[in-house]
Amino acid sequence: MRRILLDTGFWVALLDRSETRHRSSVEIFEDLNALLVTTEPVLTEVVYLLGPEVRAQKACIEFVTRGGVTLVPQSTGSLERSASLMARYSDVPMDFADSTLVVLAEELDICEVLTLDVKGFSAYRIRGRKAFRILA
Repeated sequence: MRRILLDTGFWVALLDRSETRHRSSVEIFEDLNALLVTTEPVLTEVVYLLGPEVRAQKACIEFVTRGGVTLVPQSTGSLERSASLMARYSDVPMDFADSTLVVLAEELDICEVLTLDVKGFSAYRIRGRKAFRILA
């Protein structure tokens, strides 16, 4: 089955009806026939950005527990690679959550990403060479 990375901004827009990109994110999500994968740092960012309201945070967690996305934990090696990537892309800049997605792309050989961060993911490269295919 096709696998696609899920980034923070798209996930927030998908869950938060007040986001300007909510409707288009829902439409894209509904048309997908793929397994979404992400990392725990991305989940943490999403929960934080949804705000302190328990209902919004619960919706995010339920999205995971109901199979909307698969969480892939980091290993020591992936954390080391993340630190290396953040240093390499410091001019973009690359934050920790984005670095974990690039590492996950390298580990699982995924080049598609659901993101609103077009600038960042247009600059990032998988294994230093392959461009991402941005779906948003």
